[in-house]
Amino acid sequence: MRMRPTLSWTPAEDVPPGTTNLEPVADALSTGGVLVLSGAGISTESGIPDYRGKGGSLSRHTPMTYQDFTASAQARRRYWARSHLGWRTFGRARPNAGHRAVAAFGRHGLLSGLITQNVDGLHQAAGNKGVVELHGSLDRVVCLSCGAFSPRRELAQRLQEANPGFEPVAAGINPDGDADLTDEQVGDFRVLPCTICSGILKPDVVFFGEAVPPQRVEHCRKLVREAASLLVLGSSLTVMSGLRFVREAAQAGKPVLIVNRDPTRGDRHALTRVALPLGTALTTVAGRLRIPIDDQATASVES
Repeated sequence: MRMRPTLSWTPAEDVPPGTTNLEPVADALSTGGVLVLSGAGISTESGIPDYRGKGGSLSRHTPMTYQDFTASAQARRRYWARSHLGWRTFGRARPNAGHRAVAAFGRHGLLSGLITQNVDGLHQAAGNKGVVELHGSLDRVVCLSCGAFSPRRELAQRLQEANPGFEPVAAGINPDGDADLTDEQVGDFRVLPCTICSGILKPDVVFFGEAVPPQRVEHCRKLVREAASLLVLGSSLTVMSGLRFVREAAQAGKPVLIVNRDPTRGDRHALTRVALPLGTALTTVAGRLRIPIDDQATASVES
């Protein structure tokens, strides 16, 4: 029986309430040296749901775990069928006002770095430079046998040719690019091997149950040490992969600011949590700092 990953937490009664006051965020950005840590919530306005917010995908969807993927050919068939269909929508997603505002802050030299927990590539599509993809990216594929990387669009074309007529209607799309399909819809979807060694192909993302590469974690810790403050955007911080950086920043005496509509696991470490929609909040902050946002920065992930 497939078990759900442990991905929830219950807010304590003493967690500070959210606010609508954006002044601390504007003040931190005006000073510069801000390290941004973003989560799925920043992409919801691009049509990609988050995991845990209202209507989040975890209410209906159990993400693939690394253990399931590597142990079961049927699990891989289910994953690649759903991911192949989801990629058609996911890959056409465009950056929203939140992504564009973050890019504008970066262009004006206010950011010391940008770490994202997302695998959607929307920060880069908005023009952000030097993005650290904590959990990898769906636009790359890696072979678990020989370690070769290849573009996702190449595999998408191969899967299209190997599965002609595969056009099921999905019930929804998830933050990991996985479309909601029944086992009947998956059917006998054909999974393809590595073209170099015939090994198992996996998207270059960190699955649930899989560890973030240690060198990537250390790079992020270095960014935290070098930053003046940490700004968390659209993350519940439920999993330790992001929460540890919040804890480390707070322990080092660096201000932690969070913009997230719902309470987060990091609220007790934060100077403030702004409970506003990200696009609205970041656009407002950019206006107060007189920083123009490039509305033309709307390339799709596939671009």
